[in-house]
Amino acid sequence: MAVQVGDMAPDFTLTSQTGESVSLKDFQGKKSVVLYFYPKDDTPGCTKEACAFRDSYQVFKEAGAEVIGISSDTTQSHQQFVKKYDLPFILLSDTENKVRQLYGVPATLWILPGRVTYVIDQEGVVRHLFDSMLEFQRHVEEALTTLKTISVS
Repeated sequence: MAVQVGDMAPDFTLTSQTGESVSLKDFQGKKSVVLYFYPKDDTPGCTKEACAFRDSYQVFKEAGAEVIGISSDTTQSHQQFVKKYDLPFILLSDTENKVRQLYGVPATLWILPGRVTYVIDQEGVVRHLFDSMLEFQRHVEEALTTLKTISVS
């Protein structure tokens, strides 16, 4: 069953590009989380999406949110991706796709891992999700718009 708007975001712990364990619950009560699942490091679409999140990262921070990207790539792959594009946010390795399955992120054409962004508020509730393989910039735009409504309410 896929995670929907209004659901409590399932907690998880994965390894970041720096080798640290990161859990979703680490942010609860402190900041919102923009959790984005993407297919693969250093591919054209994923690079455009990651760079769009990078270019708006300060705006996310000012909105009280942390950006976290998840793919099935290794921590070593994430380290290279972060270094190559100067990415300031956390990338997590879900090498067995367990968190992807936990969230019910669909595959495209049954083979490509999907591209879905979740906006999770400080209480751990999913406030928005956006699913699009090709509209890379909209993942950032939709997340920022949602964060503005959260901070107002």
